[in-house]
Amino acid sequence: MTMTDYRSLGRSGLLVSPLALGGMTFGAGRWGSGLEQSRAVFDAYVETGGNFVDTADIYAGGRSEEMVGTFVRETGLRDSLVIATKAGFARSQDGNPHSGGNGAKAIRAGMEGSLRRLGTDYIDMYWVHVWDRVTPAEEVLRTLTDAVSAGKILHYGFSNTPSWYVAKIATMAEGHGLPVPIGLQYQYSLLDRGVELDVLPAGREFGLGMVPWSPLGGGLLTGKYGREMLGEASRPGELPDKERPTGGEASGSTERLKGENPFGGMLFTERNFDVVDTLRAIAGEIGRSMAEVALAWVASREGVSSVLIGASRAEQVAQNIRSLDIALTEEQERRLGEVSALPLLNPYFIFQLPSEMRFGVSSARGWR
Repeated sequence: MTMTDYRSLGRSGLLVSPLALGGMTFGAGRWGSGLEQSRAVFDAYVETGGNFVDTADIYAGGRSEEMVGTFVRETGLRDSLVIATKAGFARSQDGNPHSGGNGAKAIRAGMEGSLRRLGTDYIDMYWVHVWDRVTPAEEVLRTLTDAVSAGKILHYGFSNTPSWYVAKIATMAEGHGLPVPIGLQYQYSLLDRGVELDVLPAGREFGLGMVPWSPLGGGLLTGKYGREMLGEASRPGELPDKERPTGGEASGSTERLKGENPFGGMLFTERNFDVVDTLRAIAGEIGRSMAEVALAWVASREGVSSVLIGASRAEQVAQNIRSLDIALTEEQERRLGEVSALPLLNPYFIFQLPSEMRFGVSSARGWR
């Protein structure tokens, strides 16, 4: 597989590369990359045929969008690139309750700001960045429908949102002949397979393509951390002082690196290091890096349209792209699947009971 083996994003005509370039590092201070480095990363990505660039209104306080817009204009590639951005997290802490969230006022302000910073007339893929637990699904659908009708966005999707909420919007949109969502953007890796319970099945049902973020598990799947982190952390979920960045410029870096993932789950656990050990063994067997194997595993999952990669240096882009030519054996897939398997959770374990208990026969399958 190459970067020009384009895939449709969900059930749509929007064709994207199997790896998407995430703009979270652009302008992000100490743990990110400045203007020249970011431009080098962008150039390295598009030179391979990559066409899917993803950013958000909150990344580097909007600076990421400005950089992406500048790079796109300077290269003259607007017509061939798929530009994605997001709104939902608060853009400021100034007491304005509409600086974030999913309400019509908040989404409209976020969208207008993104269009201005990107310097473009339209956004190819617009993500609702996070569920606010307040706004009715009907309001979100109406706001996004109006944006599509006005030509400000072409398509939309959801990130970090319960599957039932996404399913409700997709059902209402389809039933009323309105623009339907086409994508899902959630954390997905060998360390966190939670989306396999509800989110991916919902995607298959409604034609929503998955675009995983953090496919390398916060860096743990690259092998950069060892089991010594289990004993050195001063408190569960924190890095020891020698690993903790200092200074205001690195405040975002602390959240990215510390063991407690703000979106759920502990990074430094015995179970996760068991996954790392298996991944390291398989990478050694095929002579590839752990990161390449981890990316290859995610990219090959059913329902995945493209995988978000982040890079602060141009050479990292090439390293990530090398993952596309990896084909794991059935035995290697089995080992990775077993060590990273989800725990038995209610009610999902019931759905996995033997066919005899559900149908009275030894085998029964749906049309999929």
